Amino acid sequence: MSATPIHLLLIEDNALHRRLIQQLLKADIQLRCDVEAVERLDTGLKRLAQGNVDLVLLDLVLPDSQELETLWRVRLVAPQVPVVILTSLDDVKLAARAVESGAYDYLVKSHLKGASLGRAVRYTLARARARGGEWDSPMFRLAQQQFLKAAQYMNLDDNVRQRLLFPQRAQMVSFPFLRDDHSQVETVFGYRVQHVLTMGPTKGGIRYHQDVTLGEVAALATWMTWKCALMRLPFGGAKGGVRVDPTALSSSELQRLTRRYTTEIIDMIGPDKDIPAPDLGTDEQVMAWVMDTYSQQVGHAVPTVVTGKPVVLGGSLGRKEATGRGLVYLIEASAAHLGLELAGSTAVVQGFGNVGSHAARFLAELGVKIIAVGDVSTALHRPEGLSVEALQAHIDEHRVLAGYGDAEALDGDELLELDCDILVLAAMQNQVTVENAADINCRLLAEGANGPTMLEADDILHERGIFVLPDILGNAGGVTVSYFEWVQGMQNLTWTLDEINGRLKAILLDAFQRTLRRARQDKLDMRTAALVEGASRVTEAKLLRGVFP
Repeated sequence: MSATPIHLLLIEDNALHRRLIQQLLKADIQLRCDVEAVERLDTGLKRLAQGNVDLVLLDLVLPDSQELETLWRVRLVAPQVPVVILTSLDDVKLAARAVESGAYDYLVKSHLKGASLGRAVRYTLARARARGGEWDSPMFRLAQQQFLKAAQYMNLDDNVRQRLLFPQRAQMVSFPFLRDDHSQVETVFGYRVQHVLTMGPTKGGIRYHQDVTLGEVAALATWMTWKCALMRLPFGGAKGGVRVDPTALSSSELQRLTRRYTTEIIDMIGPDKDIPAPDLGTDEQVMAWVMDTYSQQVGHAVPTVVTGKPVVLGGSLGRKEATGRGLVYLIEASAAHLGLELAGSTAVVQGFGNVGSHAARFLAELGVKIIAVGDVSTALHRPEGLSVEALQAHIDEHRVLAGYGDAEALDGDELLELDCDILVLAAMQNQVTVENAADINCRLLAEGANGPTMLEADDILHERGIFVLPDILGNAGGVTVSYFEWVQGMQNLTWTLDEINGRLKAILLDAFQRTLRRARQDKLDMRTAALVEGASRVTEAKLLRGVFP
């Protein structure tokens, strides 16, 4: 039982339901609730403004407020107080939309039982407390909201839904590393998160970026679970990260940082436990340092502890370009579905790192005209088409696109709004939002980055008829070839590049067709269809394995 009482505000105009909820909460031996009940929103808002409310149980249909406006008014007055929606069976879709808009959960009033009500209160408070710290991240909120939307369409069992909302394991470390002058010891934060252990070893990259948080890493691990399940790979999702700007470090500093981070998380990783790979800010050299550090600790070489490492150390042919190549395989399939002829079509590519540059190159080889590109330094536009080779040569010399002469410089927001056939998002998260979704001018939006489109923007794009190739499908080429690398390492064999690309294309196109078929069958957008495909496989595995003990 809670040591201190929970202050709960119940806003419900049905007297019968008010009495039922109060009785159920009073009878719950695991909770101590002080419940205040009001029947009008105005009264509830005045009480919220006074503070000292831990949770709101909210009916969306009240005498003085209707539907989502009710939730928005509550959040405006008390944005940090978690809200659980009370809904009738006829209004479940409205309740699901409220969860997408920021409510934590919903309960069907006609099906209320003491166990489900008490659990919803406890879980919501636990999630709110977690979000208030390191967990609090726009990316993690987005990942949870996307999953909850898919769970609603799946009619997912509540026990499974609650289990999959948060990662199974998370490690947060702080550690020092020496700068080159050896007079400064810098302390940074690092993370490793494993979302689901049910499917086999976990798999996911290591990200070096100055804005990395536990919530961001948890979101990436969650998406990796759905991605691996969608591809039918024998992995659960994981992710790691260090909150540091890698561009501000020398090679020797980066090596010391990587070796110390590996030592800090060494008990979590291993070829049969959790297999890291490159991500934003890391590359095959970083993976070589991770592999060497792990191997030194166990006393022999263990190439399979990471993927995305150099070929000479057991890496796979085709791994470096796999994400960009896979994205283009899926763009071809999407274009065929849309009746879009790629030769002569136009593309805009946001992000010109490993994924964006390879995607641009492979698109150009198919006859697509690359009319604009952008990176963190600038955006470039040339209606007649840009030379990908010239852009890459400039990047190789200067590291960024800024200073490239044969194009017009644009603002980053203008890049996304250019008229084109294909828009490739291969930069960072949260690029397409409710504010700019109506200004996107493409037929096909292909996501090479993780989480580039906000949930509310998804609805706008879907209504406008823009075909979205979602991230958990679009950028799955990397983890798929990482799987090939792991298999080759475990069996001590190598495949040719043609074998790898052929297997990659077959797996991606199978996942695309399954997702497209589910989207048509259930009248879903492609992202929700992909999430349902992935979450269904994880759910089946969890139910078959059962609960220990």
